[in-house]
Amino acid sequence: MMSTQDITILNPSSFEPVTTRTWSNGRHAVRCVKVIQETWDVKTFNFMAEQPAIFFFKPGQFVTLELPIEQETIFRSYTISSSPSVPYSFSITVKRVPGGLVSNWLHDNIQEGMELAVHGPVGQFNCIDFPSRKVLFLSGGVGITPMMSMARWYFDTSADVDMEFVHSARTPEDIVFKRDLENMAARIPSFKLSLVCERYTSGQHWSGYRGFFSYAMLEMIAPDYREREIFCCGPTPYMNAVKKMLQEAGFPMHRYHEESFGATPAPAKEQAKQEAEEAETLADALETADLNLVSFASHGKSVQIAPGETIHAAAAKTGITIPKACGMGICGTCKVKCLEGEVEMNHNGGITDEDVEEGYILSCCSVPQGNVVIEI
Repeated sequence: MMSTQDITILNPSSFEPVTTRTWSNGRHAVRCVKVIQETWDVKTFNFMAEQPAIFFFKPGQFVTLELPIEQETIFRSYTISSSPSVPYSFSITVKRVPGGLVSNWLHDNIQEGMELAVHGPVGQFNCIDFPSRKVLFLSGGVGITPMMSMARWYFDTSADVDMEFVHSARTPEDIVFKRDLENMAARIPSFKLSLVCERYTSGQHWSGYRGFFSYAMLEMIAPDYREREIFCCGPTPYMNAVKKMLQEAGFPMHRYHEESFGATPAPAKEQAKQEAEEAETLADALETADLNLVSFASHGKSVQIAPGETIHAAAAKTGITIPKACGMGICGTCKVKCLEGEVEMNHNGGITDEDVEEGYILSCCSVPQGNVVIEI
């Protein structure tokens, strides 16, 4: 038994106060604190902020990394693979792609202690905006990352959600997060795991499904799939095949959600040059009275652009580079503030309602509706 002499009473005033920030969409400096080799060609990079920050995001959302590669600033988007239930850090999981500029650079250069900038979090593909008591996760390859974030969130928060998790990989050695998946399946009955491998080596033990994911497998694994919210992510051929399969089966497609970042963007200088040339060609064909004046307040530059052209194209025409990763209003990297005038913005989840209320826009998908003044 512990005596009263063994108890030390701590004076609350002896604790140092900790100022904690909450993550919000924007540009943030982070430091790599952990690198995990998941499979032979996949690594997880874990990041934290120098000043304590709560990294809350919707499971399934992504960040855009700002990377100094070959004397260029390259932007690339990656889904967060960790869960907001572990709030003081976040992780991305990256597969090394043969010949891939960014993936190879990350694998070869990112080490513990290295600092870099990230933009985000953003993304409409998440399990918070599409709540359901029954879900079906379908993933292929490294497309498992947003599914892991969602599954970990449900698992950590003891959510009353019935999960069917179906993951496809080339071989058993290519299954990312295999131990984490098996741990969840062993711990709670509401998490059911099915693994599908295209092939396995002779003599290798494998008790999962073999071949490519098919409708026959779907009916065996989740015969009640029509009652579930379906989330899908993986290589484009995989997602196309799944989508076609569900459409032909008569699945209500408003309950089907898939992740896609679009095409890989060109380097910033090449992108800006191309946009400037396109903008000049179009503007030359129009009368001056038809043009809109775009002024960049902090740079003291203005340019006239044709109706239908974006703020991003206007910036390129003046030689101003606005960072851009997706070009589709998804990543949020190109956020700027509209000080005067109005724009029509057709984004895909890359900006919050709060940012819009404060006057922020995404330059890649915002078209002036007259003369405007922009702050960047």
